[in-house]
Amino acid sequence: MTATPLVVVHADPAMLARSAAARFVTAVVDAQAARGSASVVLTGGGIGTAVLRELASSSVRDAIDWRALDVWWGDERWLPAGDPERNETQAREALLDSVPVDPPRVHAMGAMGGEHSDLDTAAAAYAESLAAAARPEDHGPVPSFDLLLLGVGPEGHVASLFPESPAMYDERTVVGVRNSPKPPPQRISLTLPAIQAAREVWIVAAGEEKADAVRASLQGAGPIAVPAAGARGRIATRYLLDRAAGSKLPKGLARPTA
Repeated sequence: MTATPLVVVHADPAMLARSAAARFVTAVVDAQAARGSASVVLTGGGIGTAVLRELASSSVRDAIDWRALDVWWGDERWLPAGDPERNETQAREALLDSVPVDPPRVHAMGAMGGEHSDLDTAAAAYAESLAAAARPEDHGPVPSFDLLLLGVGPEGHVASLFPESPAMYDERTVVGVRNSPKPPPQRISLTLPAIQAAREVWIVAAGEEKADAVRASLQGAGPIAVPAAGARGRIATRYLLDRAAGSKLPKGLARPTA
C-alpha cells in the first residue's frame, strides 16, 4: 500500500465536488487507455452523491467510454430495491441513468426482498461476483479496482466498517453488517482487504464534523479504532477535502489547496 496519502483541500463542498468529478474523468480515461476498460467503486452520502451529480453535468463526461466501465459499490443499506436511501438508487438518479453504462457491468449489491433470502447470502453472492470478475493479474479474490471512492464518518468509519465492529476483524471480502450504529442497522460492506486491492483509494469528505476523523486517520491511528486509517490504495491514496474537513490536519502535512 502507499505510505503517504496525498491531501488536497478545496475551498468549499461545491468546489470539492467539481474537482473530484474532473479527477474521476481523468482517472477512468487513463485506466481505459492503459487496459481497455476500467472499474470503479462508488460511495454514497451527501458529498459522494454530489460528485456523481457534478460528473453527470460535466462537459467532459463523454470522454469516458461508459460501456467499458464496471461499476461496483463499497457498501449498501439492506433495504428494498429502489428505496431512496440505497446507495444504488442515489447513484442511478445522480449519474448512471444519464450515461450509457452497460447494464450487466453495473454490479449492485443485493436488496431486501430480492433474489437473496437474507443479508449474509446477499453478501456472499457479492463476494462471488467480485471473485468471478478478478483476473489472474489481480491481487486476490477481487478486481484491482482502478478507483475506489469512500466517504468518512465523524467517528472514522468508511463504507459500513465501523470502529471496533466485527467486520473490522473479518478476512472475507464482503460481509453482512448488523447493529450498525448508523441507521439502517443492516448493511452489506466491502472489508478492508477488498478496499486495499484498489489501485487508487480516494477519501472524499466535507464538513467540520469530519475533521477529527480525517486527522486521526492521517496521524497513525489503528484501523480497528479508525477504519479510515486502513483505507489505502496499492498505488495511490488521496484525501479530497473541503476546508472544514481539513481544518485539523496534522502539522507538517502537505496541504495543497485547489
